[in-house]
Amino acid sequence: MFKLIKNGKIYSPEYLGEGDIFIVNGKIAKIDRDVDITLSNLNIEIIDAGGKYVVPGFIDNHVHMIGGGGEGGFYSRTPEIMLSGVIRTGITTLVGVLGTDGTTRHLESLLAKARGLETEGVSTYIYTGSYEIPTITMTGSIRKDIILIDKVIGTGEVAISDHRSSEPTKEELIRLVTDTRLGGMISGKLGVVNLHMGSGKKGLDMIFEILKDTEIPIRHFFPTHVGRKRELLDQSIEFAKMGGKIDMTAGVDPNNGFVGSIKTSKAIIECMDKGVPIENITISSDGNGSMAVYNEKGMVEKLLITTLEGLHMEFKDLVKVEGVDMSLALKPITSNVAATLGLYNEKGRIMIGYDADITILDSDLEIDTVLARGKVMMKEKVLTVKGTFE
Repeated sequence: MFKLIKNGKIYSPEYLGEGDIFIVNGKIAKIDRDVDITLSNLNIEIIDAGGKYVVPGFIDNHVHMIGGGGEGGFYSRTPEIMLSGVIRTGITTLVGVLGTDGTTRHLESLLAKARGLETEGVSTYIYTGSYEIPTITMTGSIRKDIILIDKVIGTGEVAISDHRSSEPTKEELIRLVTDTRLGGMISGKLGVVNLHMGSGKKGLDMIFEILKDTEIPIRHFFPTHVGRKRELLDQSIEFAKMGGKIDMTAGVDPNNGFVGSIKTSKAIIECMDKGVPIENITISSDGNGSMAVYNEKGMVEKLLITTLEGLHMEFKDLVKVEGVDMSLALKPITSNVAATLGLYNEKGRIMIGYDADITILDSDLEIDTVLARGKVMMKEKVLTVKGTFE
């Protein structure tokens, strides 16, 4: 019930200095240079973070919780995630997506998986819908799903400019975004549309047209996989400079066979160099999704499975390879995600009143200890909690 993290180098993600964090009932109750508990009769668990970095728990905004893929045939369906695979990566909050297959995979199963993971200890949300438009829902309406189901925070991932999309028209996409927006307004959620960006030649053209021709605010459009090709990244930089939020997929690297792609950490540096505020960039893992590598004939040559480790990996690359200050490198996987999805009053920061979602990193930036809503899930690199069937 009561925990005290002592002597850590605290990043909110902004650097707060060395100090202590007092946790009560899963919430951050006090942050101070030296929290005095000598006069307290409370039973307090003390976690020594001396010489370590205390940062917000990572938020992964794009995870295939019940598996993804399937585009190479039934054999290519990827498996469900397990709790230990989440905790080991420093993630304490994740958002589930359905993805390509809205036929043999179901939103009801995604919702059940999200609730199960939350019972096991982490925080979860989901998107309604899948790749296609008209998209699938649970209640028969995007608006109703968002209003009536607490865990539904938006719609996605909806595919555009992709050979696997349903080739939506501009009018169809406008209707989907406005339904999402109105559902969010009524339920007190931000109501974002997560847009799977493929390698098609149109890129973000339709989004730019909608922003020009309608009154829909830019904050409701949230394109992901934007580093998959040069032309798309160029458009995404323009979109982000207009105030939009863009999402990089962790682990994208031309050396892994993704011809034309830009290495994620390099793409983030390029965005910043070209005037994109770091606050407008997020990183997600696309965890447990499949990445298909196609040959020149358009046939699947090989299938890769994405892992949740990508967020931590890209963070380390930004700090150790690219020389980005830690307080900035943390933002795309913590506070920026919370702000983009409307979770800014409880997630993404080490701040009094916020959930005690905390990841402690050792001096080499490796994950040492993880707390989710104040519960110790991993301590000194040893899991203290596992999933129900692990």
